[in-house]
Amino acid sequence: MRGNANGGTTRRVRAALSATVVVCAVTAVLPGAASAGPMTVPGVASDSGAVVERISVATDGTQGDGDSSGGTITADGRRIAFSSSATNLIPGNSGVGEEVFVRDQRTRQTTRMSSITSTIQRPVISGDGQYVAFWGQLFRDTKVFLSQVSSGSTIGINCSGLSCSQPSLSTDGRYIAHVATYTRPPTWQRIEVADWRADTRELVAEFDHPAPSRPSISGDGRFVAYQDGKAEDVFVWDRTDDTSAGPIEGPSKAATLVQISKDGSKIVYLSGSDTYVQDERSGADQLVPNVRGVAIDPTGRYLLCAPHDTTGPSLVLRDLQTGTDEIVSNQPAAAGTDAVSTGGRDVVFQSAADDIVPGDTNGKSDVFVRRFY
Repeated sequence: MRGNANGGTTRRVRAALSATVVVCAVTAVLPGAASAGPMTVPGVASDSGAVVERISVATDGTQGDGDSSGGTITADGRRIAFSSSATNLIPGNSGVGEEVFVRDQRTRQTTRMSSITSTIQRPVISGDGQYVAFWGQLFRDTKVFLSQVSSGSTIGINCSGLSCSQPSLSTDGRYIAHVATYTRPPTWQRIEVADWRADTRELVAEFDHPAPSRPSISGDGRFVAYQDGKAEDVFVWDRTDDTSAGPIEGPSKAATLVQISKDGSKIVYLSGSDTYVQDERSGADQLVPNVRGVAIDPTGRYLLCAPHDTTGPSLVLRDLQTGTDEIVSNQPAAAGTDAVSTGGRDVVFQSAADDIVPGDTNGKSDVFVRRFY
């Protein structure tokens, strides 16, 4: 990590991180709890060197009767978390609005993580597949929640503001970087890291404005890349040394954070109409022109991006070492951070197109995974 410290100070604050179980709602068989034999999976399409499969389905392969979105994947590609308003993905679901689900690709089980709120935002799964974090409206304020995949138990993560949002998880799910916002005048924001096991909270940065700011944490929880929405700059904070590096800016003197790779080696950011990938050891930027970077794999080699040219594929996977591209989707599609498994083997995306896999007749937005071989 390059030096360029700007004298940032961290305060370790004891926080009463709520350990109250809010909800525990899972399917009859938890991921990994029983071995499933080989089975024919409906809704699978293949082409040369790749297979695409619909993920937002029930355990028996039944397609969802509501919209699904926001897929994130574990490092090994086994588990995928997504949100859905579908009421038929688990037995006996009465349907309370948007809910969080995990699809286990090994056991073919679909598990509901939580139904706390009707306005759930895109969930994120830890790299080891043990925890899922998400945020959404609870009463008047926005809160961050953490669910354990094995048990389905969910806790609320407290922060210093009235609202918490935009969680980013370390690989083991212990550290949660998030935005804390005080929404009543004057408005301010904080980037914080919660260690829910040690019951502590650390201040990364504080802003006196409501402009969009968000964090992205490395897999070991050491580095936090974050965006100052007002200054349009990106910084990287080292939790071990308590120093910040930056600002990271493009040629247009503005930067929008995409994410830090889980190994902490690369920072992906947008500037103008281009994407840049900064090597954190050398500080050198790699230009990826005329695309919008969306996510990077845990090793920092494979970049998922959306070309600005709308006449071609909507999502491609770029090998940053060779400069070659693999098509992820030719149909209109979208994806978010943490959507690529290690080595670029699997890419999760969402689309309302009905011709990505056979038998897609629900007329809804679905979550898919494309697996490269």
